Amino acid sequence: MATQQAIASCGVSSEFWGAQGRLKSNEVGGPVGRVAPGKSAGVVRMAISRKKKEETVESARKQLEGCMLVAGIKYTGLTVKQMQQLRKALPEQTTLMVAKNKLIGKAIEGTEWEALKPALKGMNAWLFVHSEEIPAALKPYRDLQKELKLEDNDFTGAVFEGRFFSPEEFKTLETMPTRAELYGKLLGALQAPAAGLVGTLQAPARELVFTLKAYVKKLEDEA
Repeated sequence: MATQQAIASCGVSSEFWGAQGRLKSNEVGGPVGRVAPGKSAGVVRMAISRKKKEETVESARKQLEGCMLVAGIKYTGLTVKQMQQLRKALPEQTTLMVAKNKLIGKAIEGTEWEALKPALKGMNAWLFVHSEEIPAALKPYRDLQKELKLEDNDFTGAVFEGRFFSPEEFKTLETMPTRAELYGKLLGALQAPAAGLVGTLQAPARELVFTLKAYVKKLEDEA
């Protein structure tokens, strides 16, 4: 609960930590001010709270646009300073967001990201990865986890290409080949005997897709 209390003490309800720049908050902050005659202070606070929630859901939906992977992180016990440390270590196209599970659930409702529902438990921070370099996006948290010896703070789940990955399956995501590695493999296959190319084409569909994307990008860059 230390993290939740620390964040609450900063007056933050939901936050984004991008790879660069300062903390961006969608908080509706500042004092409420005087209450108009006949109005209830409680009603005013409820309206602000509702607005914050709506803004958080909308912000999460925008993050889902063009997203390659969304992963949940169990952040219980992490301080604001440690979360900021993680934010600074993230790749440029990866965003860290702290939001309640219920709001993330509303954001993914009716989308391909609904598969993330099994991860909507406990206290989560969320990684929105807008790059094909999945291992590079996950590595900063894994490094922080080892540095702080947070054995109980693991990834809570992720969705990649419409499929849910449990914490036990994260090794698959963390060891995926990079674009450069796939490009090198494709070049090697093209230079090798026909049997080598056949072997590449028989690789898992996900790897083949990334290989072809890398090759197409090369052609576009040379055009």
